[in-house]
Amino acid sequence: MRFFSEITKGLIKENPMFVLVLGTCPTLAVSTSVINALGMGAAVTFVLICSNIIISLIKNIVPSSIRIPIYIVVIAAFVSVVDMTMAAFLPDLHKALGIFIPLIVVNCIILGRAEAFASKNNVLYSLADGIGMGLGATLALTIVATIREILGSGTWLGIRVMPNSYEPMLVAILAPGAFFTLGFLMALMNRLKEKRA
Repeated sequence: MRFFSEITKGLIKENPMFVLVLGTCPTLAVSTSVINALGMGAAVTFVLICSNIIISLIKNIVPSSIRIPIYIVVIAAFVSVVDMTMAAFLPDLHKALGIFIPLIVVNCIILGRAEAFASKNNVLYSLADGIGMGLGATLALTIVATIREILGSGTWLGIRVMPNSYEPMLVAILAPGAFFTLGFLMALMNRLKEKRA
C-alpha cells in the first residue's frame, strides 16, 4: 500500500539526513546527547506532519507566485506552537536546544517536503510523508547522538554505559566530532546502497 511505502521511504531509502543530506545544521549542533536528539526529532516530526497536512489542503487555492512565503508562514505557525509548548513543559530541553527550535522554520527538510511533496499530493499521502521523513530525521539524529554521547561522555541517555576507567573522547562532543560522525555514517549508508544495487 502506498501509504506505508511513503512512511518507510523516509527511514532508510530517502532518509533526510543520511541520503538527501537535508537538515544537517541542527543534526551537527544538537546531537551531543540522545535526549537533545529525541527532542529535536519530535519537534521536527510534529512540524513536518502538521505543515504537510495544511499545505496539502491549501495547495489548490495558493497562487504559485506566493506559495513559498505562504508555506513559510504555515511552517512558522507550527514551529511557534512547538517552541511555546517546549518552553512551558520542557524548559531544560528548550534551553538545551536553544535557537535551533525557531530555526526549524527554515529547515530544508520541512520546506523541501512542502514544496516537493505536500504541494503535489493528497492529504493522506502528505501525512504519511510527514511521518516517514520525521521518523527518518529522528532516527538519524538519534544514531549520531548515540555515537557522540557514548564516545564523548561515556553515557547514553545520561546513564553511564562505559566503565569508570574510560577516558571520554572530548572531540566527539565538539563540532569536529559531529562532522566526523555524520560523514562516517553517510559513507556507510552509501556503501550499503552500493552493495544492495
